[in-house]
Amino acid sequence: MSVPTGRVAGAVAALPPSSFFLTSAVFHYLGPSLAVLLFAHVGVLGVAWLRIAAAAVVFALWRRPWRVLRAAPPDRRRVLLALGAVLAAMNSLFYLAVDRLPLATVGAVEFLGTIVLAAAGARTPRNLVALALAVGGVAVLTDVHLAGEPLGFAFAFANCAGFVLYVVLGHRVASSGAGPLAGIDQLGAAMLVAAVVATPFGLHQAAAAFGHPLWLAWGIGVGVCSSVIPYVTDQLAMARLPRATFALRVALLPAAGTVIGLLVLAQVPTGRDLLGIALVIAGLAAHQAAHQAADPPVSRGRAPDAAGTAPPAGRVRPGRA
Repeated sequence: MSVPTGRVAGAVAALPPSSFFLTSAVFHYLGPSLAVLLFAHVGVLGVAWLRIAAAAVVFALWRRPWRVLRAAPPDRRRVLLALGAVLAAMNSLFYLAVDRLPLATVGAVEFLGTIVLAAAGARTPRNLVALALAVGGVAVLTDVHLAGEPLGFAFAFANCAGFVLYVVLGHRVASSGAGPLAGIDQLGAAMLVAAVVATPFGLHQAAAAFGHPLWLAWGIGVGVCSSVIPYVTDQLAMARLPRATFALRVALLPAAGTVIGLLVLAQVPTGRDLLGIALVIAGLAAHQAAHQAADPPVSRGRAPDAAGTAPPAGRVRPGRA
């Protein structure tokens, strides 16, 4: 399948993976905050459908992803269909959970799945220490209490399972293309599938927004903030980072939420918040040090591989699943 090349692709490839992840972290919290406010006017599954459908329309106009789905070989098409179904289920379950539980609690439960992925890639004692620091920081930030709303936690843990599948399938998509935008084209195809899957469950509730232009624009904004910007930047980061590294960096999300609360909502962090942020940053720093120690330095004049490091001379490193 063809992949766009040129100045845009070159500029994207030149950006560090951390820039993509930080962008995703910011919009990861802006999107749900808009969605929760919209729940007062549109049903939860209706908001989820507006989010998915709006994102599908944006990808359709921008990337024309149906061509990717049509041209994909059978095994790749199965991955895209599976990712689309996961996106539809994960987004709906997330909103059903945050309608019953605090956003920080749902986020903490969601992070449990990424712990499994990060632990699966932990090969050294330093990586295990990094993981323990990051998990401790999230626990301090979120202060999760598993009580009060059993159905909400059922949705939250189901969303956690969906998020694990999203990271695994998203990494396969990100590592399968021939250029920095190939994963975005396939993501767009998966989002079209997600819109089809979500329609029977959410369209009837979303119909309430069709007679109110403000609500409809609100839903479109939720889709752009929640399913276009963060998923695109996730794909760009996944194409450059090992899966375990990406999973561990998801620990940055609660810290980003605290910072956004301070800058946007004037919510001054407590000493507990600052301790949690410090633990998360320490974990990320320890993991980065372990990753750099395990990889050989990049030689001058040689292109890096998908993880951002160059293969040793005379050897070809196998691709990641």
